[in-house]
Amino acid sequence: MQKLLSSLVVLAFAMLATSSLQASEWTLDPVHSSVKFAIGHMVIAEVEGKFNEYSVTAHAHKDDFSDAKINVSIKAASIDTDNKDRDDHLRGDDFFSADKFANITFKGKQMKKVGKNKYKLIGDLTIRDVTKTVELDVKYNGTVKDPWGNTKAGFKATGSINRFDYGLSFDKKLETGGLLVGDEVEIRINLELAKKA
Repeated sequence: MQKLLSSLVVLAFAMLATSSLQASEWTLDPVHSSVKFAIGHMVIAEVEGKFNEYSVTAHAHKDDFSDAKINVSIKAASIDTDNKDRDDHLRGDDFFSADKFANITFKGKQMKKVGKNKYKLIGDLTIRDVTKTVELDVKYNGTVKDPWGNTKAGFKATGSINRFDYGLSFDKKLETGGLLVGDEVEIRINLELAKKA
């Protein structure tokens, strides 16, 4: 009897240990999320845009997301700058070549905590056929339960990339010497994630 009890206790601890090792899975709440960008226009102004179709998954063992692995997939053809002609140009070979390279992907490698609710998200960003490691600044806005009992977590991520690094090669120059379309792209992402039951 004592051996049976001991075995049950060991089994219970093993089950607890196993469950604590399982990562929580989080998925995108698209209604409350956005993937936006901004880029210079003729040096003197800025154009903003967004992607309308994308997916996000996250896995984390820790409640503060300091060990989270976050992956993003964006449909390049879903680019939207509120101008059809410009969007068609962006989908073409001068920029995303969306018919050949349908998805822009980010594969997270590390979520490094740098302060209270502040992180550096490091991962591989692939645009067209080019992959480079990038670093984004992330603010973790916290975790709450919504009125329907769902657990939600919110994040804001910002950073910048040089479009020429990814083969977005359109480089028409102005008479003054600047570029019609700037080289640096600002990334502005807001995410609301839902915890899977």
